[in-house]
Amino acid sequence: MKKRIYNLRMAELINGQDMRQKLSNLVGDGDGNKPQIRKEVLAFLKENYKSARKKCEGWLFEDGDGNLCSRRLSGYQDELIALIYDFAVTHVFQINNPSSAEHMAVTAVGGYGRGTLAPGSDIDLLFILPYKQTPWGESVVEYILYMLWDMGFKVGQATRTIDECLRLAREDFTICTSVLEVRFIWGEKELHDVLIERFINEVMKGTAQEFIAAKMQERDERHEKTGRSRYLVEPNIKDGKGGLRDLHTLFWIAKYYYRVATRRELIKLGVFTRAEYNRFRKAQNFLWTVRCHMHFLTGRAEDRLNFELQREMAARLGYTSHPGLSAVERFMKHYFLTAKDVGDLTLIFCSKLEEEELITHSGISQIVNRIKLRSRKIKGTKDFVEQNGRINVANDEVFINDPTNLLRVFKIAHKHDYHYHPDLFRLITRSFKLINAKLRKDKKANKIFIDILTSKKDPENTLRRMNESGVLGRFIPAFGKVIAMMQFNMYHHYTVDEHLLRSIGILHEIEQGELEEEHPLANQLMPNIAERKVLYVALLLHDIAKGRPEDHSIEGAKIARKLCPRLGLSREQTALVAWLIEEHLTMSNISQSRDLADRKTITDFAAIVQTMERMKLLLILTICDIKAVGTGVWNGWKGQLLRTLYYETEPQLTGGFSKMSRKERVAMAKEDLMAALFAQDDWSEEEATYWINLQYSAYLLTVATEDQVRHLNFLRASTKAEKKFALGADTKKFEAITELMIMAQDHPKLLSVIAGACTAAGANIADAKIYTTRDGRAFNTIFINRIFESGTDERRRAANIEKLIEGVLKGENKLPDIIAEKARPNKKAAAFSITPVAKIDNTLSEKFTVIEIEGLDRPGLLSEVTHALSSLFLDIASAHIATFGEKVVDSFYVTDLTGAKITSVDRQKSIYKTLISLLKKGQKGNGKAA
Repeated sequence: MKKRIYNLRMAELINGQDMRQKLSNLVGDGDGNKPQIRKEVLAFLKENYKSARKKCEGWLFEDGDGNLCSRRLSGYQDELIALIYDFAVTHVFQINNPSSAEHMAVTAVGGYGRGTLAPGSDIDLLFILPYKQTPWGESVVEYILYMLWDMGFKVGQATRTIDECLRLAREDFTICTSVLEVRFIWGEKELHDVLIERFINEVMKGTAQEFIAAKMQERDERHEKTGRSRYLVEPNIKDGKGGLRDLHTLFWIAKYYYRVATRRELIKLGVFTRAEYNRFRKAQNFLWTVRCHMHFLTGRAEDRLNFELQREMAARLGYTSHPGLSAVERFMKHYFLTAKDVGDLTLIFCSKLEEEELITHSGISQIVNRIKLRSRKIKGTKDFVEQNGRINVANDEVFINDPTNLLRVFKIAHKHDYHYHPDLFRLITRSFKLINAKLRKDKKANKIFIDILTSKKDPENTLRRMNESGVLGRFIPAFGKVIAMMQFNMYHHYTVDEHLLRSIGILHEIEQGELEEEHPLANQLMPNIAERKVLYVALLLHDIAKGRPEDHSIEGAKIARKLCPRLGLSREQTALVAWLIEEHLTMSNISQSRDLADRKTITDFAAIVQTMERMKLLLILTICDIKAVGTGVWNGWKGQLLRTLYYETEPQLTGGFSKMSRKERVAMAKEDLMAALFAQDDWSEEEATYWINLQYSAYLLTVATEDQVRHLNFLRASTKAEKKFALGADTKKFEAITELMIMAQDHPKLLSVIAGACTAAGANIADAKIYTTRDGRAFNTIFINRIFESGTDERRRAANIEKLIEGVLKGENKLPDIIAEKARPNKKAAAFSITPVAKIDNTLSEKFTVIEIEGLDRPGLLSEVTHALSSLFLDIASAHIATFGEKVVDSFYVTDLTGAKITSVDRQKSIYKTLISLLKKGQKGNGKAA
């Protein structure tokens, strides 16, 4: 039935005889080469193509079959090229007695050669000539190409003799692959047939190993460019890992080595089982469906499934939202599961090639010496054997006889660094029903799992193999629910399961001392952690409740309380794991969004962690969690904030906190600063006293002495130079931050101007401290994320910011104008909408009201917010800026102009209303969360 419908639709799509007649009618008795006739022919073909394309898109919506769509488009393209060819040789360049050289075959290569074509794909053609090019042949080829170009097609083409094709195929495996897939379209079929016959005998014969090596290396290089993980949140569906090109590579190799014409033949050859072949077809069809929809939707050859397309694609494909998972997240989960299937099929195929002694068991593209494949016993087990560095079952009853072997096999492979035989994974797949409630409760099975998870020998790799085999998700069903689950935001770079496994790998690196330079405190603490098992379990489970309607931290803790006893953890260990999961975002949130110089921040955090051991565990877990989010998410500044929070809290938990009065602490701070200034040769007592007394006590109590010395040197030098405005920069390479020291006449809108100038200069503010001196000047320290490796480049950027700020303060430039002119909008963020949030809290600080906002990021937002707060007659003491992908979470410590907290309900409502209105500005849609 499906084939009949396909044939009927192709007949409707292509009516070659009718189209030929219409083209002949356009010419009549005239000359087909006349410009007017060519114009009419082109118009007719364009209209016909437009109609055919529209039909193909409509049928794609009807049957949802991307593979059929690509074949329809390819079939139509064949007929179109044949029509143009016939018109050219009949009506434009007709010759009555062609010589033997005046023949050609028009053939398709590349994806088009496989008989599949995406709506926006290039049309790759090979014109095969019997001998050298003739004026007639050159004219016909030129006519066909110009007609296709004028129709809007992107055409890749080559015109070669058979001998040239064979010579180039021997020299270049890319051209070799093109010839491998060459498909006859029109013209002299004999030329095509001779090329294929000679290609098989003269090029393919005896070169399988070299071809396979080249294709595997090409695949590895492609993955390197598009991303080594198949779980990237904006994948390339064609060239990315787990994409269509990986399937094409498998078939190229199969066609070259096994000489098969169709994928189905791989079943008879024993390369794939029927079930695996069906997975191949299903994966290919899904990827083609997505690709065809993307091309139709964008009107171009777009293969990167970016955030904006993901939302629209989910709608086109009919996905709907479920509690805890949006439609786009369900669509992307389907995509990642498909990419995983492609990876599984690649592994199976490569293993088969290894058995044929063509590549190594790792799949790396290199030729190996022929070796005899034999089984060897593994010490300590009778159930498994080693075959050429891979572990396999001794017999097919291994898992039935002892289901714990479904976990034990991974422990043995982990211990001996074995790879996995595809037959082993096939048997595991057939044994999934053995992973039942009984096995999950089995003490031996759970002990094996914990041994793998907490191994000091890189547990991440083995856990990933367990995940890819399907065992991990079945042994821990809650983990199974987050496999291939993406979070539709710009912050998380990987699927949830990939993120969890990567966090385990990072913890292992810290434990092995591999990240000492990057994480000095965590590296120092880890060897003395008493509950390392707790830490590994907590990391594996910390996001396990993602995708549920409830708060994932709370729900994750509930899962841990049920699961941990099963895994052999004590009551105390279980409670600790649950607490870590419940609080796994706390340390990150506080360090990035709270004033760490505010005493209340520290006492509140100390009340949450309660003990040093819990704070140590939470610190290390937080580092692993942030780093596993994705490349570039972690930086030295976040590490510095975490260390500051840790060190500031430590005295509270150890009983070493000072009980001195504020007056005594201010006096001690002045003495320390005085001593530090005297240590420099150019400070007199009178000068030091003057500058110290200019600072308010809040500055003296909250800023480190060494920083105060830098600041006072800057202020003194700027004053001596009689500057009313000055900016200095201190680059901090380890923290990946640059500190801007800014002195100016105090002005309520100063922070807004600074923020705007930073935006215009492409600088992201991470933190800001606002101080005033007793002589009425403002002294702000602004921390911007570092983007240049060189300190010189960073200082040059700071100088640019200085010019922008000074220009605005002098009235030479208008802030909105320079932001609009120089700031680059974040195009990716346009795909999202976030519910604006504004909170006004008087409990987070003894002295300040804390205003926290959440919303969609956009250029100039911080400048607008600080301007609004100043317009509301609020004095900003500090600002703490955190960006999570497209989402900003900014906190401001404020008072009214008298230095008091904002306690009036009416005034709080006014602040809230103003901020919400500002956050909604420019937001796509109605502001509801995606």
